[in-house]
Amino acid sequence: MTVSLTLPSDLTQLEALLSWFNQYRPSTLPIEEWLKLELALAEGFTNAVRHAHRERPPNTPIRIDLSLEETEIELRIWDQGDPFDLLAKLQTLPAQIALDAEGGRGLRLLATITDELDYQRVENGGNCLILRKILKPISR
Repeated sequence: MTVSLTLPSDLTQLEALLSWFNQYRPSTLPIEEWLKLELALAEGFTNAVRHAHRERPPNTPIRIDLSLEETEIELRIWDQGDPFDLLAKLQTLPAQIALDAEGGRGLRLLATITDELDYQRVENGGNCLILRKILKPISR
């Protein structure tokens, strides 16, 4: 199953985003794992608003795709920002980031939570942040 939501580039939309996301939680997934994904989604959306769309109007759309499969969950966050080399940036970050660091905590968090993390430039302009988590359901 794949569902999508498009929101304006505005941090006040975070509550609506998380409400939308939480209606799709699989009952077989441990709540701790779902909460980590919720945190990753919030971080990805916030980064799109604060960084990718920093110079763009607040009505610039951000689209979120949620794909739920039996063995994995994939989130795709589509922004209209300039290119950004996520993998190169991750390589420059220390393994442990101080709480008072200027930046990088969110990216390190995304890399820790997900099993696959990528940020790709798309043909029509803009970018897609891909967050993939392999599911390990609780046994019944």
